[in-house]
Amino acid sequence: MSQSLPEAAVGRTPVADEWIRIRGARMHNLKNLDLDLPRNRLVVITGPSGSGKSSLAFDTLYAEGQRQYIESLSVYARQFLHQLERPEVDLIEGLQPTVSIDQRAGGRNPRSTVATVTEIYDYLRLLYARLGEPTCYQCGEPIRQQTPEQILEELLALPEGTRLMVLAPVVRGRKGEHREALASVRKAGFLRARVDGEVVDVENPPALVHQKPHHIEAIVDRVVIREGVRPRLAESIHLAVKHGEGLVVAAYDQRTPDQRARGADGAWRDRLFSTRYACPNCKISYEELEPRTFSFNSPYGVCPTCEGLGAREEFDPDLVIPDKSLSPASGAFAPWRDAPAALRKAHAVLGPFLTSIGARWNTPLDKLKPKQFDTLLRGDGRKFVGVLWLLEREYESADDDARQRLEAFRGQVKCPDCGGARLRPEARSVRVAGKAIHETAAMTVREARAFFAALSFSEDERPVADPIISEIVSRLEFLDRLGLEYLTLDRPADTLSGGELQRVRLATGLGSGLVGVCYVLDEPSIGLHARDNQRLVDAMRDLQSRGNTVVVVEHDEAIMRQADWLVDLGPGAGRHGGRIVAQGTPDEVARNPASLTGRYLGGAERIAVPARRRRIAKTRMLTIENVTTNNLKNITVSFPLSAFTCVTGVSGSGKSSLLNETLARAMVRHLGGLAPKPGPFTALRGANKIDKVVQIDQSPIGRSPRSNPATYTGVFDEIRKVFANTRDAKRRGFQAGRFSFNIKGGRCEECQGQGVQKIEMNFLPDLYVACPVCEGKRFNRQTLEIRYRDHSIADVLDMRVDDALVFFANFPVIARLLGGLQEVGLGYLTLGQSSITLSGGEAQRVKLATELARVDTGNTLYILDEPTTGLHFDDIRKLLAVLGRLVDLGNTVIVIEHNLDVIKTADWIIDLGPEGGDRGGYVTAVGTPEEIAARDDHPTGRFLRAALGPAGDR
Repeated sequence: MSQSLPEAAVGRTPVADEWIRIRGARMHNLKNLDLDLPRNRLVVITGPSGSGKSSLAFDTLYAEGQRQYIESLSVYARQFLHQLERPEVDLIEGLQPTVSIDQRAGGRNPRSTVATVTEIYDYLRLLYARLGEPTCYQCGEPIRQQTPEQILEELLALPEGTRLMVLAPVVRGRKGEHREALASVRKAGFLRARVDGEVVDVENPPALVHQKPHHIEAIVDRVVIREGVRPRLAESIHLAVKHGEGLVVAAYDQRTPDQRARGADGAWRDRLFSTRYACPNCKISYEELEPRTFSFNSPYGVCPTCEGLGAREEFDPDLVIPDKSLSPASGAFAPWRDAPAALRKAHAVLGPFLTSIGARWNTPLDKLKPKQFDTLLRGDGRKFVGVLWLLEREYESADDDARQRLEAFRGQVKCPDCGGARLRPEARSVRVAGKAIHETAAMTVREARAFFAALSFSEDERPVADPIISEIVSRLEFLDRLGLEYLTLDRPADTLSGGELQRVRLATGLGSGLVGVCYVLDEPSIGLHARDNQRLVDAMRDLQSRGNTVVVVEHDEAIMRQADWLVDLGPGAGRHGGRIVAQGTPDEVARNPASLTGRYLGGAERIAVPARRRRIAKTRMLTIENVTTNNLKNITVSFPLSAFTCVTGVSGSGKSSLLNETLARAMVRHLGGLAPKPGPFTALRGANKIDKVVQIDQSPIGRSPRSNPATYTGVFDEIRKVFANTRDAKRRGFQAGRFSFNIKGGRCEECQGQGVQKIEMNFLPDLYVACPVCEGKRFNRQTLEIRYRDHSIADVLDMRVDDALVFFANFPVIARLLGGLQEVGLGYLTLGQSSITLSGGEAQRVKLATELARVDTGNTLYILDEPTTGLHFDDIRKLLAVLGRLVDLGNTVIVIEHNLDVIKTADWIIDLGPEGGDRGGYVTAVGTPEEIAARDDHPTGRFLRAALGPAGDR
């Protein structure tokens, strides 16, 4: 093996102890690999899909680094940490602590945002807690401190005879048993305390649950408001202020003496007073500002209405009443157009209200005043409940079919109380430089950089502000450097593409300033325009220059060519992969004829430009007009039918907003299907020439380990029929359901059809062992005795797609379904491979293969979102052949893509830009690849020109 690096690329050649030595790596399909990787360098691992890249980078290198770190901790600490399975490898030497920056979707946590992932929001909370200026959320006046005398006057203003408790807060919402706090209350001479709302004797306090937050208040005094109580109450307030550290809680009975005498039910009300924060006009008291005050994950900062999500799922007024020019009689209420019984019930409630405001059942709703229309929707809060409440009540009591019908009119509606800010009013009313924290978080990275650069503080505030601002600005700079300047800080992490999320995490890694770490990245170039590739490389070089090793699983040619060390795995996928085909500098790999990657890098292999492009008929177009979704600037876009169209543009230019959030949803609804509410547009023309919409993205094909390619494509249903029709199965009375591992009957009940059992090892990693009863085969003995051509149903699930296609060649339906998987380059997958182990690109191709196997109408619209994710050059060539065949059958294919090999083979290009975020959202170019490439002023055109080459090939 060659162990030399180009001096120009890295500055010097590593000495013997500067290599990561891997010996005997056998994870998944790796063939007992022996490999040396240079430390503190940019290393790229590439190869065909399924060749073992992730097995080497993540399941071996990263997992071993994590294992070594966790095992250095104490046994007590280890039991609280998730531990990865020990990789199958004989030896790894010279490995630094590892950090994984992959494409996982952030746990799908709706509370996770760009600001929280990068830790910018943590610093913002600290800034607002220490230097924020609180104002009253009702009157806008600055919050001032309340004196004990002011508190006394407010309590004396209560009705005479009111029973009152004066309490000193000791513990507010903290977890623990709080024995010391209760002891201090007893030591201070207080006899009683209120613990979590219950009055207790401090001599015999209840045992508190350590894991739950608790409230403890010392009861300073219990009085009744009457003449002569002022001196006693004043003394009690001063005592409560002293022991409550500036806070006083007044709990009083809201019932009048007469009500108490009659035994009327009532509740005690708490009022919080603070000698630090209070509005002099509205008498609203604030707690002392803390970072948790501004957290939408904490009960102290969260908006109580939406619980910190910023939106609620409910009936969307725009979907319930899509056309205000209609009257209720002519079908203005869309959910009740085909439900006459529900409409009659609604008429009984809504009719009297319309009459009361001078309208009738046949009055167009756009004739109502805005306030009347809002009351019609939401009710008046007294007797009239409103349309939305009627629909909610109908939804709650509906059967499954009716509920599914009503689902079409529901959506994520911005919280009416916080307006999407996620925070309670107190947090929203604190300002720094005139902006509340949610207003700062709504800025783009570019705007936030300018905002914080212009901030100035007094001499007294600068020691606090400077270190906080420095941390915020450094993270914003890293996001800007990675081409993410268009993202808003409050953008939910689960709306980011895999590449965007990975680059956000990369910015966090840059901001942490770690040294001596091995970073493992998974295709960070996803979703990145060719123009911005160098910015990504520079960021990775920044990490490397600090003394870190950067290992990248990547297929992008530009990044491969700039690597210090390139490892090519293969030569094929699955069991045909897992070997080192070539390694060395990019030039050395390019000169290696055994390397498929090298042949593409060297030009011996290429993805050719079509000899002849399909003709674009201007009369056959699918046109969507005046789209304003997200950052789109009122654009009208026409997509040619029966053609292969590529939508391009820099990251954040509006591609997903146009296709995924507007066109796809509008088409599904046009065809009568259920889809979320599409983005705003005014008209959709040409949709009558489409009879089916197929949207294929990178979301998992299943979230359960039981889901696999066989179940998703439906081929397993057909295979189970084959086994059910065997002579032995018929003799025993076994139906097709007997051969399912998801239901009782044929599956192994010991492992419930999973084939493995989980053994919790406490402070060691959880252990998964083959089920001792079925030995990992998932089925019980009687089911496994049924064989077709000497193979059990478990044997079939262990087959690769390529082998299964030969095995079931005499069954046309099975062959068609398996042929689709093979055609998209997934012949190496086993039929029973768990869906959670598939990459985003593999999941997308499984979906594509499933659609390929269905009966085609020739009028289908296919929308794909970056289908080249995770694909090698050769896999892209196979994918393009499949897409081309779909178009040749008369279908329309539209893809969002940055890969130049895909763009150059398209019939038509629609480019959005010119930048991302607010500076994007325009159509910057439309035409054939040659027409786009001829434009000198266009970034996509410049790179496309190089990809087309003088002869039209890459």
